[in-house]
Amino acid sequence: MSRSKSTTGLAVLFGVLGTLHFVKPEPFEQIVPKPLPRKKELVYLSGAAELACAAGLLHPRTRRLAGLAGAGLLVAVFPANVQMAADLRKKGSRTALTIAYARLPMQIPLIRWALKAARESR
Repeated sequence: MSRSKSTTGLAVLFGVLGTLHFVKPEPFEQIVPKPLPRKKELVYLSGAAELACAAGLLHPRTRRLAGLAGAGLLVAVFPANVQMAADLRKKGSRTALTIAYARLPMQIPLIRWALKAARESR
């Protein structure tokens, strides 16, 4: 089955974000939830997972697994988005705080997008 523009877009999104985890890890390290150790390693691990999902979405034989893994990854990194919003409540502009809170419910359509890509492999 051919790949939809939607799935290609998701692969690009995962690819860009995964690359940013390696090129500029500091912003990602700052939002790793406080209790978690080895923040840089977690950022690199999540970046590698995003790159693997991006690559997997591009091929029909791996698209189902990559879509499911991408949905799981989006669930797994949700606490980082919550941490970012919590941190911005203490020190951050109103605009940054608004954006951070608006991002939280946006995880739902992203997860649906990944699940849709997984179904595309059938």
